[in-house]
Amino acid sequence: MIERYTRPQMGRIWTREYRFTKMLEVEILACEAQGILGIIPKEAVKVIREKARFDIARIDEIEAEVHHDVIAFLTSVAENVGEESRYIHLGLTSSDVLDTALSAQMREAGQLLEKDVQELLGVLREKAKEHKETVMVGRTHGIHAEPMTFGLKLCLWYSEMKRNLDRLARAVENISYGKLSGAVGTFAHLDPFVEEYTCEKLSLKPAPVSTQVIQRDRHAEYLSTLAIIGASLEKFALEIRALQRTEIAEAEESFGPKQKGSSAMPHKKNPIISERICGLARLLRTNALASLENVALWHERDISHSSVERVIIPDSTILLDYMLDKFTNLVKDLVVHKDRMLENLEESGGIIFSQKVLLELARKGLSREEAYRLVQRNALRREEATFKDALLEDEELLRVMDASEIKACFDLKESLKNVGAIFKRVGI
Repeated sequence: MIERYTRPQMGRIWTREYRFTKMLEVEILACEAQGILGIIPKEAVKVIREKARFDIARIDEIEAEVHHDVIAFLTSVAENVGEESRYIHLGLTSSDVLDTALSAQMREAGQLLEKDVQELLGVLREKAKEHKETVMVGRTHGIHAEPMTFGLKLCLWYSEMKRNLDRLARAVENISYGKLSGAVGTFAHLDPFVEEYTCEKLSLKPAPVSTQVIQRDRHAEYLSTLAIIGASLEKFALEIRALQRTEIAEAEESFGPKQKGSSAMPHKKNPIISERICGLARLLRTNALASLENVALWHERDISHSSVERVIIPDSTILLDYMLDKFTNLVKDLVVHKDRMLENLEESGGIIFSQKVLLELARKGLSREEAYRLVQRNALRREEATFKDALLEDEELLRVMDASEIKACFDLKESLKNVGAIFKRVGI
């Protein structure tokens, strides 16, 4: 992500300095555990804890020669620790450190995203309550269907984001595993206590079984969850884009007093944040696909996943953090045109009540097919008369329903009588 778009808390997690800091923490904790077991002298552990440092410039210099980032990192640390450095990385393999540190980073990033989702839920909840009775037309296939409220639309988004919060919590839980089990996961040179101790200190759990790496289905679930959340945001943003169209103009993104929409057309107010969210959701899906490709590795491990993850995991968490922040503010400041919503609802001349008329005719004893024929015939007379007027002029229909019964079918409140029950179900 471009640096100016990265929020500081999330960006910090994916800096090289923070990555090496987490790796160093894993190494020191492993030394502490082995000190408890009596494998490393406690005095040496104390020296390691006090002196262990790294220098990124020095790491880069060493890596340019050895072409191995973990060895370069360990060499830099050793130069600071001195003689006691011989106890660092004792019995470990590179992935013990890399994967456990990565899990800690992904856990922290996931917890930040959980806070983002909770913030969005709060905004959606309040906006849904505000517009609980803001009447608008519902559309299916882009065509007027039946009356609804804008609050109900937001209520649905709220419910979906609650599911996303549950998904995210599960994904964070399932990535919160570390491993310090050696080159093929057998603990050949390391007591399992070292893994248990290190993981506990990092708020992780030991992987029940591993190869040289933590299994990448965990990472795939995590990134797939981020992609699903991104897909939800895209869905919501796409709806706002549609509602902002000139022909509809029912809701729109806020537009600052000094904001400009077009270099050529001064009148333009474009849904740029919604469009941006729709575009970024595509990247999240692409990254999720790449994470699925990382699940299958040769035997107990190859390195084909590593380069991919160094891009897709930071990028996806940063992307979603950005998208959630932008969409939360978009909803908070959303401009809703209630009068236009009512105007559009009435524009179709009452045909949105066609199902009510159909059901009343069926209750009067007509077959569904006959009732459908009568209603559709009048609904298609839009150029000649409003739907209600057409019904009131239809002598065949009037033999079944009187004028007062026809007019009663156009009661907006009756159509929306159960909106409150839906809000109650959702918990708003």
